[in-house]
Amino acid sequence: MKTLKNILICIILPITLFLTASITADDAQPAAAPADTSAGTESAGDTDVNTVTLPVSDTAVGTDVVLADIVTAAEMPGNLGLYLANDFSPLAKDILPEVMPEMDKPISREITLMAVGDNLMHMGIVTSGKQADGSYDYSMLYADIADFLEAADIKVINQETILGGNERGFSGYPRFNSPTEVGDAIAAAGFNVVLHASNHSADQGIAGLLSCIAFWKTHPEVLMVGIFDDPSEAGEIPLLTIDDVTFAILNYTYGPNAEILPSSIEGHLNMLCAYDERTNVIDFTTLNPQVIADIEKADALADVVLVFPHWGTEYVTTPSTYQKEFARQMTEAGADIIIGTHPHVVQPIEWVEADNGNKALCYYSLGNYVSTQKDAISMLEGMAWVTFEATAGGVTIDTEKSGVIPLVCQYKSGPVRFDHIYLLEDYTQELADAHGIRGYGGVSLKADKLKEWSAEIFGDFVLPKSQVLP
Repeated sequence: MKTLKNILICIILPITLFLTASITADDAQPAAAPADTSAGTESAGDTDVNTVTLPVSDTAVGTDVVLADIVTAAEMPGNLGLYLANDFSPLAKDILPEVMPEMDKPISREITLMAVGDNLMHMGIVTSGKQADGSYDYSMLYADIADFLEAADIKVINQETILGGNERGFSGYPRFNSPTEVGDAIAAAGFNVVLHASNHSADQGIAGLLSCIAFWKTHPEVLMVGIFDDPSEAGEIPLLTIDDVTFAILNYTYGPNAEILPSSIEGHLNMLCAYDERTNVIDFTTLNPQVIADIEKADALADVVLVFPHWGTEYVTTPSTYQKEFARQMTEAGADIIIGTHPHVVQPIEWVEADNGNKALCYYSLGNYVSTQKDAISMLEGMAWVTFEATAGGVTIDTEKSGVIPLVCQYKSGPVRFDHIYLLEDYTQELADAHGIRGYGGVSLKADKLKEWSAEIFGDFVLPKSQVLP
């Protein structure tokens, strides 16, 4: 996490104030102090000496600073014995306008990240969005988390299935193609980051992948990561800046449901695992060296490095050996947050510490966000919530306000249709009894069992809604 800019401000500002005071001390004729100076002394004690408020003109716009002709010592906050004059303070005029916008900001400010798992568009979910007039609308998929989307600054979703072009028709497992209206709803809901590196990225071949990229270019407000229309773009680090804090956002997948990376896909899909550049055979147990190079590059460019790997063993709630090793290597390279997807079930959260002392908060898997899967544990999901504290000293993670909010995906059966996303803390056995998994998958869902799984897997990282939303 980078602090150079803030460090420079902390150094330059006091020096500027000192030099300005020195330059102007002999020329200034401050107003005579009142006979009783006790009030002034008390005022100085009540004033934060790190805050200097300069007079600005009534017409000042944005961050422009207009210095008054003369400001007497008695008029300055905290009786700092400083005044600024256009004729006597060229140094202040040159430097203070640069640092004053920083001084106007709060000493400490929060930036929040939320992320949800696999937007897994089975055909029951696809059909749920079909309207009476034949159009498609998927806004209902995100309505239940609208308050969280409104509250967060960085809002991430893993678009598991490719939006390969409506003209190709819609399909579910095993070779998905989902409506572009899903993407429209994602953007309208307020998500500003979409992950597209998944094992289904190449389900519609290179043509579908390129069509998906072209679609996202119609939503410039959304940062889409993980796939590229030009292989030369793969070396670029996606950046998102929130309140002057820069986040690098990296997304990789273990592969495109093949043991050999298709040559047509090579360079268009961010690969998590190494592969033989001659044969394109994927080594699923070795981290792609490009991932390390990207993280190191991102660490030099950004204050915070976020890595979103598509990894792990499906339907297994514990991370694999290679997930743990990859997480350690990514942490050592400079990753600050690691949030995984793919297993279709939730996995634990932990702090990873590398040999070089680097630490990262790792969510091994958030599970699904929407799906119509038939395993009870696949209905338990996680919404990652990370609160960053940005100060003059740098960016840190507020551990009291970071963790996971457990969710439950609810669907109907006969026919299978999406119903709701519920907070686990609000989920009842009555809702569990009405879940479509009973009729569609022959599974008896138990609310208490979902809560038991959540406690076992997430542990102390569980956050109640009240700790996140005002």
